[in-house]
Amino acid sequence: MSSENDVLMKEYVKMMTDMIVLCATLALSLFFWILSLTISTYYGTLQPVSPWRWLFSILFPLVMAIRALKRRSLDRSGALGGLLVGFVLTMANYSFFSSLIAFFITSSKLTHWGGAQKKKIDAEYKEGGQRNWVQVFCNGGVPTELALLYMIEVGPGEIPIDFGKQYSASWMCLSLLGALACSTGDTWASEVGPVLSQSQPRLITTWKEVPAGTNGGVTPVGLVASFLGGLTIGATYFVTQLLLVGDLHLADPQWPIVVYGGVAGLLGSMLDSFLGAHMQYSGFDSSIGKVVGYESATTQRICGKPILDNNAVNLFSSVLIALILPGLAWGLWPR
Repeated sequence: MSSENDVLMKEYVKMMTDMIVLCATLALSLFFWILSLTISTYYGTLQPVSPWRWLFSILFPLVMAIRALKRRSLDRSGALGGLLVGFVLTMANYSFFSSLIAFFITSSKLTHWGGAQKKKIDAEYKEGGQRNWVQVFCNGGVPTELALLYMIEVGPGEIPIDFGKQYSASWMCLSLLGALACSTGDTWASEVGPVLSQSQPRLITTWKEVPAGTNGGVTPVGLVASFLGGLTIGATYFVTQLLLVGDLHLADPQWPIVVYGGVAGLLGSMLDSFLGAHMQYSGFDSSIGKVVGYESATTQRICGKPILDNNAVNLFSSVLIALILPGLAWGLWPR
């Protein structure tokens, strides 16, 4: 009887917690809506944000953060970081939000996939691949900053990619999309390559065979996966544009967004490997039979120097892709 009461009590506490969270979210979104109305009264150039947008921007990232915490995709610091990143991107543009969700869901699923195989080659493998706040901001920091700049430029809302009418905003959209596609492509390559590849990785700088797990090692399977990962982000962004943006027929063609995402994923993954081959230490530790990122008496160096860690390499890669690729897209985008 006591066990039944315990179960009922736990269910009651869970229900009350959900109701409190929902009420707090509604109150917070209402407060921000009133604040935006007040500010728009004094600054006529600022448009008030819909209360539904406030609510969605707070509620949905909160639900995703709690879900990721329960599934151990993120630790507590990672969940708080993800909540901030999710709020900013959702408030700025729903196309940003959908691309972020596509990155997070696919990356989390692939991280859990093939764990037994990855454990054999990765000395730092963690069950579930829990990400902390550092990893969240190294992958989501650049998109968050770009989303803030986008809101300063045009305000919250969705716009088509059109360099002729919205040059700066279109550049920011493609920069953000490129950064997310870069992170997705690198993650897909890292998670799919070790499981499906039948060939030995080759170092991207010398094309010599290296042990699996070496920083800078690439495989054909991994490169294809990186392109498909970026393509998924581009396709998600494009579909969201089709659903939410009006008068697309008056703007430049939007289909290149899909191709752009795939190219960003592939180039981002290759750039990440190139930086890793030079700036991350990789050595084979004979005592455990795996590639490691530290020097020791039992470790034989393969490549790289201990300058950056994996998080820093991911950050530099996304920054470079966000800076360079929109300029190439501007020159090649069909008008």
